[in-house]
Amino acid sequence: MKRREFITLLGSAAAWPFAAGAQQPALPVVGYVSVATDPDRQVAFRQGLGEAGYSDGRNVTVEYHFLDGKFDRLPAVMADLVRRHVAVIAALGDAPAVAARAATATIPIAFGVNRDPVKLGLVASLARPGGNATGFNFFNLETQSKALSLLHELVPKAVRIGVLVNPINAVNTEATLSDVREAAHALGLQIQVVSASTIGEINAAFATLAGERADALFVNNDAFFFSRRVQLVTLAVRDRIPAIFPDGRDYPAAGGLMGYGTNLADAWRRVGVYTGNILMGVKPAALPVQQAVKFELVINRGTATLLGIEVPPTLLAIADEVIE
Repeated sequence: MKRREFITLLGSAAAWPFAAGAQQPALPVVGYVSVATDPDRQVAFRQGLGEAGYSDGRNVTVEYHFLDGKFDRLPAVMADLVRRHVAVIAALGDAPAVAARAATATIPIAFGVNRDPVKLGLVASLARPGGNATGFNFFNLETQSKALSLLHELVPKAVRIGVLVNPINAVNTEATLSDVREAAHALGLQIQVVSASTIGEINAAFATLAGERADALFVNNDAFFFSRRVQLVTLAVRDRIPAIFPDGRDYPAAGGLMGYGTNLADAWRRVGVYTGNILMGVKPAALPVQQAVKFELVINRGTATLLGIEVPPTLLAIADEVIE
């Protein structure tokens, strides 16, 4: 071989690794769209992805989009994800899931929703989703009557119960009020509905509750309320209003009196597992919708003491966690 030919071949060989590196395919993208910012649930989602063999930054890229109650952002977020043909849309919450399903019939969707996904139009049935969406139903709406009965057990003399709802989240609000009114009637309780969709309106709602001497408070499951949970629990304690909150541990950990609902960290983890399954090539139609089986009751006994409430032994016995 001539010297010039050898140098040419050597130069080509040296270039091969760089050429190969430049041609590496981009990592698949998961569009994670959540009703609220919550680092713990992000960790749970990533844990689920890991159980399916995926790690953000190693073999998948997760893009996080948090609404925090700003549902008007949904159309633009979904349109962008569809335009870029992301590999999977992980839709955490009723509104993101419905918006994702409306935006695409082809990109796979892994959802976590409060309401029945069949009634939401996400799937044909729980066992056979039949389309491009599947996921987890965490039944928070179905726990409303149970939550109200727990509040009644904690403060049995309470008759006038305030119910805080977000009018912007209309579908969720209507479903909640229907369930709560039915449960209140069965328990012999009176319901006073107060609404808030801004920080100022939360303050005004508590002023109304205090002025009209509400005996206790039921806070609806809502992304905006979750993002303002410290404000909510602070006002409830300030005005000495016993309150029950959704989502199990999150509100009591922030100082709220009591929380009851699905273990959402477990729900988000399962959505992460399904997202990983889909990335591996499993079709959403082949993955039956999972349903919540794990609910949690968390009581903050320190807050109860501040409010002068003696927590009944029956509640302490069934609580999953008691925060001192």
